[in-house]
Amino acid sequence: MELWSRVLLWELVLLQSSTVHLFSGPWGPATSDSSVVSESAVTGEAGSQAVLRCQSPRMVWTQDRLHDRQRVVHWDLGGRPGPARRLVDMYSAGEVRVYEPRDRGRLVLSPSAFQDGNFSLLIRAVEDSDAGLYTCNLHHHYCHLYESLAVRLEVTDHPRAARAHWDNEKEVLTAARGTAALLTCVNRAAVWTERHLEEAQQVVHWDRQPPGVPHDRADRLLDLYASGERRAYAPPFLRDRVAVGADAFARGDFSLRIDPLEPADEGTYSCHLHHHYCGLHERRVFHLRVAEPAALPSRPRTPPGPSPDPTLARGRSVVNVIVPEGRAHFFQQLGYVLATLLLFILLLITVVLAARQRRQGGEAGYPGGRARTRAPEPLTPSPSAGDDHADQKSAKAKGLQKQHPEGEG
Repeated sequence: MELWSRVLLWELVLLQSSTVHLFSGPWGPATSDSSVVSESAVTGEAGSQAVLRCQSPRMVWTQDRLHDRQRVVHWDLGGRPGPARRLVDMYSAGEVRVYEPRDRGRLVLSPSAFQDGNFSLLIRAVEDSDAGLYTCNLHHHYCHLYESLAVRLEVTDHPRAARAHWDNEKEVLTAARGTAALLTCVNRAAVWTERHLEEAQQVVHWDRQPPGVPHDRADRLLDLYASGERRAYAPPFLRDRVAVGADAFARGDFSLRIDPLEPADEGTYSCHLHHHYCGLHERRVFHLRVAEPAALPSRPRTPPGPSPDPTLARGRSVVNVIVPEGRAHFFQQLGYVLATLLLFILLLITVVLAARQRRQGGEAGYPGGRARTRAPEPLTPSPSAGDDHADQKSAKAKGLQKQHPEGEG
């Protein structure tokens, strides 16, 4: 029985090498031709800024922190009531994980699967419970690639009934109970079997077609590489006005900015995204049209007023600036007010004291402390003019007698 199992295993291996494997997606190396994934028309005003948005999450450049673990193969078993059951995982670093204890030692994957592209699953000692629909799932997390292959396994009691055929959708394998079954899954694409320097495999091109120029004669504007290198080919009138963000590969945003926009910038612009390692080749097309700037709304005309008098001098404009007062400014103003009030009080006290001292000095010149008033003199009738003349004569005569007393004797 063991010899028969080995013979059947070798037959299945030979069958694997001659079987045509059909997968759900393209498994061969991608061509370098870019496929147009979007086409849009953009209109901008002359003098404004135009942004041609070219974004792709698959072009985001991130360092591979998981090393080889970003590639993994899963084998699942379904075709029964309920969800599919995960059987085994294998990472490109070589780690293998079998989920059910009963399957350990029964389910085998080749250790060199990620070197030769052979992800076939070997089931030792097939049981009735192994019958069902198996799916081989390849995941490339870095490149966002997902491929799947289905294989149906049927179990029989007759060893001679063991065979494999294609039902136009998937491979159908019939294996005898207790023998080994090999579920074939082969993908030898370079993205699954080789590792490259991803930063050297990512590049973005921007092309420009003037009106009436076909795509194959477009002018190259920019080349961007994930390694940081940039090359500019734009003509002089456009080179200083186009730019792509410095962190384009970090965000997956390769939008082209044209500032300021000029009428000569009209044409068809193409953004080419190439990820040679992941097999990504996309092109986004933008038809740019430049419009004249919108005219400003006309203001209503006001009737002309009287002409200004040239002899009158214009007064200077006065602008009042109100500065909000702070706490320090408030106390400063309060100090000014209090100082002024104190100065006024000192001046008032000085005046009061001076007036009081002067009054006390005037009262000190009279006894008793009171000033005496002079009694009014009695009024006498004024002498007449004749009396005054007589008095003058008598006084003159008396004077002559005193001067000559001897002559009279």
